[in-house]
Amino acid sequence: MDTSNYFSTRRTIRRYEPSRPVSIELIDKMLEDAARAANTGNMQTYSVIVSTDPEEIARLAPAHFNQPAITGAKAVLTFCIDFNRFNRWCRINGTEPGLNNLQGFTWGVIDTSIFAQQFVTISEMNGLGTCYLGTTTYNAGQIAETLGLPSDVVPVITVTVGYPAESPELQERLPIRAIVHHGRYVNPSDDELREVYSEKENLESSKQFVKENNKENLAQVFAEVRYPRAANEQFSRVYKEYLKNQGIAL
Repeated sequence: MDTSNYFSTRRTIRRYEPSRPVSIELIDKMLEDAARAANTGNMQTYSVIVSTDPEEIARLAPAHFNQPAITGAKAVLTFCIDFNRFNRWCRINGTEPGLNNLQGFTWGVIDTSIFAQQFVTISEMNGLGTCYLGTTTYNAGQIAETLGLPSDVVPVITVTVGYPAESPELQERLPIRAIVHHGRYVNPSDDELREVYSEKENLESSKQFVKENNKENLAQVFAEVRYPRAANEQFSRVYKEYLKNQGIAL
């Protein structure tokens, strides 16, 4: 495969062919390859729960607001920080681990994310479609209960998988000059900010989005409708309380 073409044309797939299952053998092989990803100290403080049975997926779906990407998925992978395995291994060897804190949690989030992204890339290179669900941390407690997660295991990422039943348009991205800084961070002027966001703002889909939400501009849609402060703070409280109950002190 031409990898440069893959990365320049990749897209999220939310609808999957209903008659084409994804074999457990293929998933396990892709996860084995994905686990070669870099991680902190080679501790691999992560685990993944693979759900392929339709009933298992149906039990998970409400925690993800029954999005089409999960209700039609052939496999759902829940990637978790897993201190349980590492902590127990340390204790049976006569030592006390020290990961249940902000630094350990940060390592766990980073390493779990790298593992998940490696799996996504391998899956898509094998002709599968994938979708990250942004709802995992909203309802981590519900997901943990559904999956039988013990203490010290925290869900952070969910990926749905299947053979594509759609070929959506590529989503826009900010121009590379907006995100790459050479040598030192360069804080853009207001005019420069307006310019780098102008392509996104001028898309017909963005204009329609603004109109549908009765807002003046796209920034207001993001800040006041899609990701408002009140909702973010509420989800933060719920997730922080869940982490506290899991013994992770932030």
